[in-house]
Amino acid sequence: MAFSPENRSGTMSGILFVAIFSAAATYIAGLAPIHALGLSPLVIGIVMGIFYANILHNHIPDAWDTGITFSGKKILRFAIVIYGFRITFQQIMDVGLEGFLVSLIMLSTTFIFGSWLGTKIFGMEKDTSMLTASGASVCGAAAVLATEPVLKAEGHKTAIAVSMVVLFGTISMFLYPVLYSVIIEPAKGFLHMTPSQFGIYVGGTIHEVAQVVAVPFSIPNSPIEMANNAVIVKMTRVIMIAPMLIILGIYLSYSAKKEGGNGNAVKLVIPWFAVYFIGVAGFNSFHLIPQNIVNIINSIDTFLLTMAMTALGMGTRFSKFKGLGLAPVYTALGMFVWLVIGGFIVTKIVCSII
Repeated sequence: MAFSPENRSGTMSGILFVAIFSAAATYIAGLAPIHALGLSPLVIGIVMGIFYANILHNHIPDAWDTGITFSGKKILRFAIVIYGFRITFQQIMDVGLEGFLVSLIMLSTTFIFGSWLGTKIFGMEKDTSMLTASGASVCGAAAVLATEPVLKAEGHKTAIAVSMVVLFGTISMFLYPVLYSVIIEPAKGFLHMTPSQFGIYVGGTIHEVAQVVAVPFSIPNSPIEMANNAVIVKMTRVIMIAPMLIILGIYLSYSAKKEGGNGNAVKLVIPWFAVYFIGVAGFNSFHLIPQNIVNIINSIDTFLLTMAMTALGMGTRFSKFKGLGLAPVYTALGMFVWLVIGGFIVTKIVCSII
């Protein structure tokens, strides 16, 4: 436990360490040349975290790792819950059926395609394929960890899946702003997306919640509806993990019975932070808190998100990707291509029909 008596001191030191990095990232993002580039503290934080992870990580006590992990998981989820103060149900209704359909289509197709690609094309073991597919299709590492007890997978398989999610999710976070600024925004015809549509595209296709939050912040002068749509659609995907795991459990039970096993029921893990996010957004819809207080809450939330991104970067050590073989990389790459290209096409078609 992070705050057990033996870990409490190290955890607090690790959290403070992340906070100091995040404060530095916030300061750097406020410098005129950096601000002019439109780089948010979230992006600067993860870059600083990655630099630390691969260059300086041997220079602090191992006991601080619990605080870094706490920042990347617990603080992230709390920050996403508080992000609900930026959202109202009226805005959710504005995203409407388009966001729901994009979420549903991308989740289901990515999971099925990734599971098939890993097992049938690249010869991966079923559990590893499904874990990798769940991370890409729903909400990154959190989805991998939620799917693990359903599959009853071994720890190293989970580590492989999380590594792929971190790798390609991080690539997405830097790729999408470039795609929007260089290709999508100035384009004419089918390749063009409005900021609202791009937000739906981001939320429907990027792996981690924090990465989805970071992308609109990385685009200079992006309108707020882009960020709001991205988070709303992403949280729709996150919430869908519950029915996905139920369906997966039923499938595995049926398969076990068909193969002569007992098909016992498996434990369902519900991402409660997604439910709390909806609750906060619902509360915010009544506008009971003065706007100046909400602005302060949002400023604090941005710093907490920066802490989460910094901690995520601190967990991205390139050495983790060595020795995994190429099958997981090929599988994750295949899903990544589908998410970027297929997700764009799906978003454009859905938004043009609805």
